[in-house]
Amino acid sequence: MIALWIILAVVVVIALFLGVVYNSLVTLKVRVDEAWSDITVQLKRRLDLIPNLVETVKGYASHESSVFEAVTEARANALNAKGVKETAVADNQFEGALKSLFAVSEAYPDLKANQNFIELQQELVDTEDKIQASRRFYNGGVRDLNTKIQIFPSNIIANMFGFKNRDFFELDEAEQKAAEKPVDVKF
Repeated sequence: MIALWIILAVVVVIALFLGVVYNSLVTLKVRVDEAWSDITVQLKRRLDLIPNLVETVKGYASHESSVFEAVTEARANALNAKGVKETAVADNQFEGALKSLFAVSEAYPDLKANQNFIELQQELVDTEDKIQASRRFYNGGVRDLNTKIQIFPSNIIANMFGFKNRDFFELDEAEQKAAEKPVDVKF
């Protein structure tokens, strides 16, 4: 009779352990999904601002059609991207095209003084800040989930229930180098 109680206690402890680990994996997965949703919302917001920005710049720099085409193409690629890796690549291309657009705007003082352009630029800066925060939150969640999936004994439960490692939303190599380079301050 005592042996039966011991076996029953061991089974209950194992079941509780499985339940706790499984629930923690589900919680981490939901957090990563939520963080990815935040990123996609902010990326969509930024992409929605671009047509207005392009039209504003076109009014001052209509002969810069190659820049407008590059931005439009990069925007379309970003809208059609699926998954983390594809979205990250499309986003990196889009940011490069956007930098070209802002470089063009530097040559037009009247454009830089245009209230609509200033407001759009400020909204983009605000959105970029939100994207960076969302990216950090997402990557933190991915780190936690991937760690939990890989460490013992939760890796056994993760494999039993089909939990998979997630991809980080990373900068491309050129952006990483630019981010690591100190900012030059000149007076």
